[in-house]
Amino acid sequence: MPLFLIGERVLKMANLKYFTAGESHGKALVGFMEGIPSGLPISSEDIDIDLKRRQGGYGRGGRMKIETDHAEIISGVRWGKTIGSPITLIIENKDFKNWEKGMSSLSTFEGSIPSVTKPRPGHADLAGAIKYEHHDVRNILERSSARETAMRVALGAIAKKFLGEFNIKIGSYVIQIGKEKIQDSTLKTQNCIEKLWKLFKFAEESAVRCPDEPVSKKMIQIIDKAIKTGNSLGGIFEVFITGLPVGLGSHIQWDRKLDARLAQAIMSIQAIKGVEIGDGFEMGRRFGSEVMDEIFYGKEQKSKTTGTGFYRKTNHAGGIEGGMSNGMPVILRAVMKPIPTQRKPLSSIDIITKKPIEAAYERSDVCAVPAAAVIAEAMAALTIADAFLEKFGGDSVNETKRNFKSYINYISNF
Repeated sequence: MPLFLIGERVLKMANLKYFTAGESHGKALVGFMEGIPSGLPISSEDIDIDLKRRQGGYGRGGRMKIETDHAEIISGVRWGKTIGSPITLIIENKDFKNWEKGMSSLSTFEGSIPSVTKPRPGHADLAGAIKYEHHDVRNILERSSARETAMRVALGAIAKKFLGEFNIKIGSYVIQIGKEKIQDSTLKTQNCIEKLWKLFKFAEESAVRCPDEPVSKKMIQIIDKAIKTGNSLGGIFEVFITGLPVGLGSHIQWDRKLDARLAQAIMSIQAIKGVEIGDGFEMGRRFGSEVMDEIFYGKEQKSKTTGTGFYRKTNHAGGIEGGMSNGMPVILRAVMKPIPTQRKPLSSIDIITKKPIEAAYERSDVCAVPAAAVIAEAMAALTIADAFLEKFGGDSVNETKRNFKSYINYISNF
């Protein structure tokens, strides 16, 4: 991988590069992705499936009644397949028709809507306004809004499609909203791919994406309570990745460790305040003998776990050891704080007058944990796709498949 020395910093070029642009009430969200090999079948319909999943979930705000997200492919795809050049996506913001003057790029319309001067506690408002020298918080809240994640989900859908060519799949489910949570730890199912996907299937049928029906009903009740009291709720979700071969990531440098890369990706999602892998924090409360995954060997295990004769009966590590995938399902867990915007506003200070006021209210969700889980799937997919291309390369999907097949043959005989 090429390295460039700039001053005292060494910058590593990613194999899969992507970024997003656009404001919450601007004309559109735009996404760019470079590094997907040629020959990958992809369509807007493939992408829109996950965009619809992101918009679902009990407790979402009024914005979801306005938007029906659709990704338009602008470049990088011809006749249904990627051609190896940068992929560009656009998601139109249908609400822009109500904000054409307020979000215009033309100076003519400056002052056409009132400035926002009441920063919300827990949001990017105040720190962003100070950092970028803005006296209208809208210049911060428009970009820091979770609306931006729609494009991340769209780009992640492409990464999912690519990984699917190698039978690598990603799913998620919600395990807690507020104080309502699944009692039986899902960690018991970590070494069983079939059970993980069964949980996912149940979650997809739940309004809160929880695989436990009685708990789902309690989650809906607590969300209803938050709605009535003008409050918001956070929670915890799990993301799992199946089909990963041994050896993605590396132990040799801090920024190549797969768990570190995944943690950063998930933490970058708005309102996420903590990430753990496998047993995570629970390991700090156990003896070492209780949380290490013992190693066994048997040729008959090759098709079931790691692709080698080596296998584990447990998966406390969550599929990653020493910064590398070990062939077991990768399990990530993340906590989302309650949405900062409150229907019953909290105390704040006007940034112009410096007088105490109630924080501004922007149309917002009451609970977005189910959506956050879908966004986390996308971020995990983008991270894994980058690590996968780092390992196997290829300018075309067929070339990557040849490289991958060669490696699988190697590890199957290790």
